[in-house]
Amino acid sequence: MVSSLGKKIIKKNGEEPSELENQVAQALLDLESSSKDLKGDLRDLYIVSAKEVVVDASQNKSAIVVFVPFVLHKAFKGIQPRLVRELEKKFSGKHVIFLVQRTILSKNHSRQMGGARRPRSRTLTHVHEKMLEDVVYPTEIVGKRTRVRVDGTKLFKVFLDPKDQANVDYKMSTFAAVYKKLTNRNTQFMFPLKN
Repeated sequence: MVSSLGKKIIKKNGEEPSELENQVAQALLDLESSSKDLKGDLRDLYIVSAKEVVVDASQNKSAIVVFVPFVLHKAFKGIQPRLVRELEKKFSGKHVIFLVQRTILSKNHSRQMGGARRPRSRTLTHVHEKMLEDVVYPTEIVGKRTRVRVDGTKLFKVFLDPKDQANVDYKMSTFAAVYKKLTNRNTQFMFPLKN
């Protein structure tokens, strides 16, 4: 079992995968063997980790967040809509979201590395922006606003492409819960008002 699943999940430092990660890896392995159109695409793909995020505790709703390595993210993006549909069937309707595993370097990176500048792609802001794009993929973001209330709290509003409203309308609370869990930002996903 380790040898077949070992191809679909590769953890850092030889860590043991959790039960959920094994289930996701097994689902990917099953899809590779059973689906003719996904077989060639899934052959060389693997995941790094998986987490379960509670979306609504009162209704017992949760989502599965699957992290993929940065070098394979373009290959995953090509088959992601079909892959999400199949995995949501296997996990009894739980929403599945794919995110790219990215690294954030601290502001002290240049001092630690002897004057080497920190790449823009490794800053907190850039990683959070890319994470937001990953959460809503394949829908595009058409606008962003930050609302600062009188009491000082901030609300981040994200406007999604209205042509995808029928496909992602039911996932808006999942997007907000997953992004809040990963970045600790209060976010509201919505569609722009039609004039």
